[in-house]
Amino acid sequence: MQVAHRGREFRATGVAGNDRMIIRKSREEIGKMREAGRIVAGVLDMLVEHIRPGVATETLNRLADEYIRERNGVPSFLGYRGFPASICTSINDVVVHGIPGKTRMKEGDIIGIDVGVILDGYQADAARTYAVGEISEVAARLMEVTRRSLQAGIAACRAGNRLGDVSHSIQRVVEEGGFSVVVQFVGHGIGRDMHEEPQIPNFGPPGRGPVLQPGMTFALEPMVNEGTYEVRVEDDGWTVRTVDRKLSAHFEHTVAVTEGEPMILTLA
Repeated sequence: MQVAHRGREFRATGVAGNDRMIIRKSREEIGKMREAGRIVAGVLDMLVEHIRPGVATETLNRLADEYIRERNGVPSFLGYRGFPASICTSINDVVVHGIPGKTRMKEGDIIGIDVGVILDGYQADAARTYAVGEISEVAARLMEVTRRSLQAGIAACRAGNRLGDVSHSIQRVVEEGGFSVVVQFVGHGIGRDMHEEPQIPNFGPPGRGPVLQPGMTFALEPMVNEGTYEVRVEDDGWTVRTVDRKLSAHFEHTVAVTEGEPMILTLA
């Protein structure tokens, strides 16, 4: 789940102010986040067989909620700032925060599913965009570019890099692929709380922002539009759509900075 960005321009002081605001986690804490992340990944894997034409998004929500609770987890999103469901289901031109309901998936749709879990006091958060049956070439390419931009951002999560290096890596892949990065909503730090410092834009120049250090944990989540980067929030206060009603894709992982390779915490 995303937070709104504090302005279009990416500044060294606008990401987290200073790196002391970023809570570094111990090895034990990262282990707890990884256990929560395994449940998140399990939900996203389980839902694959239910992503098909005719299935209502409220069914996906029910299945996810049951899966999480059966494993002693708590859905992070349910009740968060009043959000009414355990997952977000965002179809086609819905960028993020789609509310599950009676809407049924159709052949050719793409659907982004965002899941958060609390386990033993620690959180993990991830999202994937799925194809519903056969999809268009542009939809498939949008999904692939968004997935690759997330991989690029994760690869930049190395001790000694700056946060701007992560943001820039994502933006470069997206724009080289011919798509637009959403600027109004961003990734975030994560740990005991769903949203911790820093905010992590998916755009901006490299070499700016806090220096990454082992123990920092981030939810990286590029949101990528087929057309313009501009979005609007619907009257329900949650659903975010592209203003041109073109497609949007969303992928996310929770990641820990280590002494070596970045550690993805939301894998099964």
